[in-house]
Formats: sequence, structure tokens, C-alpha cells
Amino acid sequence: MVVYRKYGGALHWHHRGTLLGEDEHGVWVGVPDGTLARKGTDPPVRWETGIVMLFPRDAWWTASFHVPPHRTDVYVDVTTVPEWREGEVTEVTMVDLDLDVIRMRDGRLFLDDEDEFAEHQVLLGYPAEVIARAEETAAMLMTAVGSRQDPFGGAHQPWFARAGRPG
Repeated sequence: MVVYRKYGGALHWHHRGTLLGEDEHGVWVGVPDGTLARKGTDPPVRWETGIVMLFPRDAWWTASFHVPPHRTDVYVDVTTVPEWREGEVTEVTMVDLDLDVIRMRDGRLFLDDEDEFAEHQVLLGYPAEVIARAEETAAMLMTAVGSRQDPFGGAHQPWFARAGRPG
């Protein structure tokens, strides 16, 4: 189970996924097309295309690599370091810190939700060290995703195959 929360613990996006394996970049999870996902307690939405997600072991981000023909190629959430919990269902959870680095299939790159990040700094009371870490991470990701540095330059392709999806 993949569980994103907001600062303070409120439930954010959550959905099922299949553990695919690990490599030097982190833990990979497959999410097939047709997966039902929920944002908090909102009604579920069905994702039309599959994704492969990467959860690094010690970085302040998570990444989703979309199966073509989805218009988004790479979607990186700035988050706290993902934490794994074993139980009846294995769960990975992290706090979503609003900022997203997005590379579209046509190559456009942008930083999204800066307004939400600014609003939540006040509304949710982000500590100064969390704000600084999120901003540093977003800047690093803009460079890495934009220049297709690993793992954003094709490291996900073998995981598409493992998930049973074409890349």
C-alpha cells in the first residue's frame, strides 16, 4: 500500500501497488492501469495508465514514471523520506510537501504547486528546516530530472518490463 500524508498526518493520496524489487536507486513499486486511488476520503478515481514508482531509501522525494501514452513522463513529489511498515499489508508512507517536479512526455519541465507550498507553510506550520529541505530538494530535482540524470534518465525502463508493461 502506498500512503501519502500531509504535514500533521492528514491522509492524502493512497492506493495499492505491487513491490517489484530494489536497486541502487531504491525500492520500485508497480501500479497497473485501472488502479483505484483516493485523495484523503474523497471518492476513488481510476487511473487510466499504469505507473512505476520509485521510493529512495534516504532522499526527500518519490517518483512516478508513467506508461506511454500518458502525457506525463516523470512526476516527482517532494516528500519526507519514505518509511516502510511491515504488517498484514506492507505499506510505504511519507509526508507530501506540495512541491512537484514534472517532466512532460514532450520534454517540458516545471515546478508545480509553489503556491500550495507557500500556503501550507503558514496553514500547516512547516518548520524552517522542513521548508529549507523541501526547497533544496526541489532545486536539485529540477536539475536532475531536466538533464535526465539517474534515476530520471531511463532507470525505470526495466521495471516497466517487470511490472508487465511496455516502456
